[in-house]
Amino acid sequence: MNLKNIHNVYFVGIGGIGMSALARYFKFNNKNVAGYDKTKTEITNALEALEIQVSTNDNVTEIPVQYLNKENTIIIYTPAVPSEHSELTYFRKNDFSIYKRAEVLGLITKDTFCLGVAGTHGKTTTSSILGHLLAVSETDVTAFLGGIAENYNSNLILKGTEITVVEADEFDRSFLQLSPDIACITSMDADHLDIYGKKEALQNSFIEFTKCIKPNGKLFVQEDIELAGITYGFKESSDYHIKNISIENGAYKFDIVTPTEIIEDLQFHLPGRHNLLNGLVAFAMADTIGTPTGRLAKAMKSFKGVQRRFSYQIKTDDFVFIDDYAHHPTEINALHQAVREMYPAKKVTAIFQPHLFSRTKDFADEFAESLAQFDEISLLEIYPAREKPMEGITSSWLLSKIKNDQKQLIAKENLINYIKEINTDVLLTVGAGDIGAEVLKIKNALTVES
Repeated sequence: MNLKNIHNVYFVGIGGIGMSALARYFKFNNKNVAGYDKTKTEITNALEALEIQVSTNDNVTEIPVQYLNKENTIIIYTPAVPSEHSELTYFRKNDFSIYKRAEVLGLITKDTFCLGVAGTHGKTTTSSILGHLLAVSETDVTAFLGGIAENYNSNLILKGTEITVVEADEFDRSFLQLSPDIACITSMDADHLDIYGKKEALQNSFIEFTKCIKPNGKLFVQEDIELAGITYGFKESSDYHIKNISIENGAYKFDIVTPTEIIEDLQFHLPGRHNLLNGLVAFAMADTIGTPTGRLAKAMKSFKGVQRRFSYQIKTDDFVFIDDYAHHPTEINALHQAVREMYPAKKVTAIFQPHLFSRTKDFADEFAESLAQFDEISLLEIYPAREKPMEGITSSWLLSKIKNDQKQLIAKENLINYIKEINTDVLLTVGAGDIGAEVLKIKNALTVES
């Protein structure tokens, strides 16, 4: 496929965070862009503000006529869309050029100097930090992000086309479509077992990903991962490591030791030791391609974060409300560590929406252990996403496993009334499902009340 010959791009599932970044990219490159998604969201509203037409009706008659010309149109879809989707079925039956999002990312980035960020956790934050470091350092870069970077209010950073930053997503083995020049692996914890079956199969896919790195390319690995590469972490034995960590005015202050120098007194405003590691590997990857470390240090300080990644909604002396995307036990543990470090001795209440029946089933005991750490925990019903219900796998079942007396199940329609009645110092909304759509409602209700 020669993207230069394509005039029309139609997305099936355009409201997805990764899909919408591609839609923005093609619109910026003067292509005609439209698509379908099942519901209107802030993301689809933002696309429509760019004059990208979005339909929520799965009907071929809703497709604008110009996108029915298969000679100059490509179709991009997400695996999250069901196979019986009528528009996708039409495109398949009529021999349109149809691509998964990952395939298109591979095509876009293959002729650029590509930096790929892989890992079961930390991809979005790390790639957002990396994109920001390069953009602020005046690098010619395009970054495709899996979240909305606060500095840009976008999931796409466009500062040029010479270098690309992309999340290398292990779901559905999508990252095997990429061929990065430099890559990192932040973590390889078991996840997506509905796809992989066993942890070992997931780990093998990461090994296969390392083989996709271009000849003479480089791989960065978190220090506890048993793969050959340039290491990063907190240990002095790592090629890039952090030392002299302190917290001042709610921000980290620390030094970075590289293979050639020590950069002192960096500041970074994202809470949590896991985010320090995300920042470190982004710094290391940018350093490796020759970005001046002085510029990188300045850019680290100015990074504001990613929406729904430890995202402050209310922050006062008496009350804090934080929203976070954590949807895996390891991520919940990291969230807990960050909250306890920033707010020791404060009462912390977490409202968690499990994401996927399969993930809840596969990691039920780990979820129960991680959630029990909060002072009070409430569960919403499981967000199914692409899945059908599994017998016996419910939030009530998960709740029964949590060893914490301060726990309950709550219906989404009762959420705001419940929050108004509780007495807590720190409130967390947690999960990757549609709990994110409740955050603004909660914030407004609490702001009006105060």
